[in-house]
Amino acid sequence: MATESRLREVRVKLLNYTPRPDYTVAVAMRQSRFKGSVMSLDLKEDEIEHLVHLAIKLGHFSVFEHISFTFAVEGISRSCSHQFVRHRFFAFTQQSQRFIKESDFPYIVPESIKNKKESYKLYTETMEYLKDVYKKLSDEVAIEDARFILPNATETKLVATANGRELMHFFHERISKYAQWEIRKVAEIMLEEVKKVAPATFNEKMKDFYL
Repeated sequence: MATESRLREVRVKLLNYTPRPDYTVAVAMRQSRFKGSVMSLDLKEDEIEHLVHLAIKLGHFSVFEHISFTFAVEGISRSCSHQFVRHRFFAFTQQSQRFIKESDFPYIVPESIKNKKESYKLYTETMEYLKDVYKKLSDEVAIEDARFILPNATETKLVATANGRELMHFFHERISKYAQWEIRKVAEIMLEEVKKVAPATFNEKMKDFYL
């Protein structure tokens, strides 16, 4: 039977971001409609919020390409990461199964399986069996070949970077009720993280324009 140490929860951390993201968007928006220079522009908080919200309402989303956010994401399955990397305007760096031996074989268990005793038993027994097979194979062949036995449930870690416009698109696609539960959870946590540093851009009042 699987131990709890092998069961993973989604974790997201905002590693880095453009300094003063809302201000940067506001300055870009002002420049698009301003004859003069914005080099010495000093905007008040209410002006920043107004310009950011105006850009969203008018669909002037190119100004959000001037800000970027970098996340560390852990506790997701390879199944989830396959969906994530389809967002090709992100930049991704993913943990390698070719060079890192999956000795502990952490894996993700869907709630629908975890909540059904027989399904959970079958699932975890299968994972433990695959773990043993992987260990035997990796002792005999290169781990880049042993990894072929690893299932989609295997946990992966990655670093992901996107500009503000692509994040809005990502949230629109992945916070939807039609999105798969795991990547929806990732998107929801990412949104909470960026709201802390760019509250005007990712504002509850404006979410209907991009969610």
